[in-house]
Amino acid sequence: MTPRDTSRSTLTDAASMRVLAHPTRLRLLGLLRERGPQTAAQLGDVVDEAPGTISYHLSKLASIDLIGPAERPSADRRERWWQATTQLTTWEPADLLDDPDRLVASSALQKAIAQAYAARFVEYIDATPTLPREWVAAGASGDRSLRLTVDELARLRDELESVVDRWLDASAAHDPSVDDGAEPVVLVYQAYRRP
Repeated sequence: MTPRDTSRSTLTDAASMRVLAHPTRLRLLGLLRERGPQTAAQLGDVVDEAPGTISYHLSKLASIDLIGPAERPSADRRERWWQATTQLTTWEPADLLDDPDRLVASSALQKAIAQAYAARFVEYIDATPTLPREWVAAGASGDRSLRLTVDELARLRDELESVVDRWLDASAAHDPSVDDGAEPVVLVYQAYRRP
């Protein structure tokens, strides 16, 4: 069983944000977080890219310490295994408002993440007919338009993060090597002031 990892990477400079803003790198980091240590060849099979291209993107992620070498589970010394260094990457866009370079980099990263979220949801919609009925019924998607003060929005954010933390504990209790009915679930939530 993998223990719940609450560690996080915090991006503070524009260069790091630009490195992560690449769609392939976002996907590779997500795969390493979700599946654990992998080689470039294994990741290339999932992402449908050549191992050399994957290795390049992995080296870029390693250059900003989002991934690092993993122990080799096999005796083959030619294989290079990679793992995510943390389970969460954050940055604070409000801290970047006075720095045009970091603000542009943050915006590019947020847009790349939004596109990745949209693509993943489209994959889910396309796969819905092949999923068990109970999994489709248990899913959720929706939106509400609220009228809140800035303090209320901040409290809402804190409450959402607290709910997610509780479910991270439940997730960590499921051993991926045991068939207990648990499956990977994607959770995306957003709360922001409408411009």
